[in-house]
Amino acid sequence: MPSKEQLNQLKLQLQQSKRELEDRVSDNGNFGLLRSFAHDSTGELSSIDNHPGDEGTELYEREKDIALYEHARQHVDEINHALQAMEAGTYGKCEVCQAEIPLERLQAIPTTTFCKEHSPSQNTSHNRPVEEEVLTPPFGKFDNDDQNESVIYDAEDTWQDVASFGTSESPSDFAYPPDDYEDMYVESEENIGYVEDYENFVGVDMDGKNITVYPNSQHEKYEDALDEEGIMTTFGDLPQYEHEPYVEED
Repeated sequence: MPSKEQLNQLKLQLQQSKRELEDRVSDNGNFGLLRSFAHDSTGELSSIDNHPGDEGTELYEREKDIALYEHARQHVDEINHALQAMEAGTYGKCEVCQAEIPLERLQAIPTTTFCKEHSPSQNTSHNRPVEEEVLTPPFGKFDNDDQNESVIYDAEDTWQDVASFGTSESPSDFAYPPDDYEDMYVESEENIGYVEDYENFVGVDMDGKNITVYPNSQHEKYEDALDEEGIMTTFGDLPQYEHEPYVEED
């Protein structure tokens, strides 16, 4: 255990470090985090006319500011914890095994309350700038997005509807380049508004009965596909048309 004089020196060292950290954080506005983004300092309302390289630099600086602020805040918390241990008379003993912490370790790391063997593991922070959300897919983080088999209209469907009007993607941006510039978005081949192909031309009444086929190009395409596969339909008896669809026999 450190002597009373050594304890006082360590206490003064901790208090001085705490003041310096708090002054540093206060003087630079929490490392600039009191501003929402660089726009606050320039008076700009939008990034739309800024070069992507400049925006990338600003994002990097915001990431660095967050890391520096978290490091400073964590250091202050550790100092406060060590000062509380001094007041309680437990400073100098490991919180886990109660073994005495060598004076050399306390002098090198005055904030520690653990011996070398029980020093807490260092956890990597996953706190990221909100601006980074533009780098992630526009879906996959909202309600129902994780339900792969769900047929409800979710965020992915919304993105596909919007992207069908055009995106900035080019064939070189895809692992498997699409054949048409109308398909420059994720799963462009997916049906929109229905799940199975036959839902595009088959309807029923409000009770789910009286199955009716509405002939159209999709209907003919579906019939041709069934002919090639040599299989029959799965939705029961259908009315007769010029091109009689397959009927499942009981």
